[in-house]
Amino acid sequence: MRICAYSSPMLPRKDKLSFVNAVVVEKEGPQMRLPRRQFLRLAAGAAALPAVSRIARAQSYPSRPVRIIVGFAAGGSADIVARLIGPWLSERLGQSFIIENRTGAGGNIATEAVVRAPPDGYTLLLVNPANAINATLYDKLNFSFIRDIGPVAGIIRMPNVMVVNPSVPAKTLPEFIAYAKANPGKINMASAGNGTAIHVSGELFKMMTGVNMVHVPYRGAPPALTDLIGGQVQVMFDNMPNSIEHIRGGRLRPLAVTTATRWEGLPDVPTVGDFVPGYESSAWAGIGVPAETVDKLNKEVNTALADPKMKARLADLGAVPMPMTHIEFGKFVTVETEKWGKVVKFSRAKPD
Repeated sequence: MRICAYSSPMLPRKDKLSFVNAVVVEKEGPQMRLPRRQFLRLAAGAAALPAVSRIARAQSYPSRPVRIIVGFAAGGSADIVARLIGPWLSERLGQSFIIENRTGAGGNIATEAVVRAPPDGYTLLLVNPANAINATLYDKLNFSFIRDIGPVAGIIRMPNVMVVNPSVPAKTLPEFIAYAKANPGKINMASAGNGTAIHVSGELFKMMTGVNMVHVPYRGAPPALTDLIGGQVQVMFDNMPNSIEHIRGGRLRPLAVTTATRWEGLPDVPTVGDFVPGYESSAWAGIGVPAETVDKLNKEVNTALADPKMKARLADLGAVPMPMTHIEFGKFVTVETEKWGKVVKFSRAKPD
């Protein structure tokens, strides 16, 4: 008699009986029978094999180079964050973490590439607000971001800043709201493109204040900033790294930051929420992966965020660390996706 325990990856994970049925008794004669206790012991062992295999893989991870896919061009804030965290993970985990830029479709090309990759933890996604926004902005996607990309860790949170051309008479946010309501449809609001975080931050402001501003989408933040400084448009909810030098040079006037708390780099600038209760909008970044094992990566990312040198480099971007468990990060992404879904529907935005 031979007793064979099989653990096939084709067996349904939720069907425990399938693992019991994977214990096969090959009889050498019609009278051979397997004792019940031995059968149950072998069945339990077979059922445990997938879990043991996953634990073994987690302990040896990574055993080869890992890719971090970024959906935007090199040099942007998302790319910079990936190139800060990648070398840290390489040094700590003993394998190369390679940054790969896959641009297009507002980050969807990169996301789909990760979704289609083997779910083994060797292809990671640098996730950001675009992923949360695109879930509603695009009518048809070949994936579900919430379903197909598992949360690993948050990395940073960064304020946007509401900036106006100095020719705008309003010096404070309450003055701007009053000015906009007195001039409905006469204020042009620039953005880096339909559905971008800059765009929906402004749309959230419109939704919560009832002001009527004309959205003017550009192909990226640089041309939008050029026209804002030149006075062709009047207001923009820009990423902080893009605008900070123009603010310091007096070419733009900051009215408020969009995060729930003030930014230490502009301590005298209030938050939008100080005058529009409940308003909050952040640029943020984290890591997602279509795999089950995330604990090791989460631990190393959070260790990086506690390192003083890493904190200093992130502060140079106007960003603050966003340490979270993978469960907390998953809840954060879900809340962001629901919030921006409402704003996209309100604005009736369509992808460029």
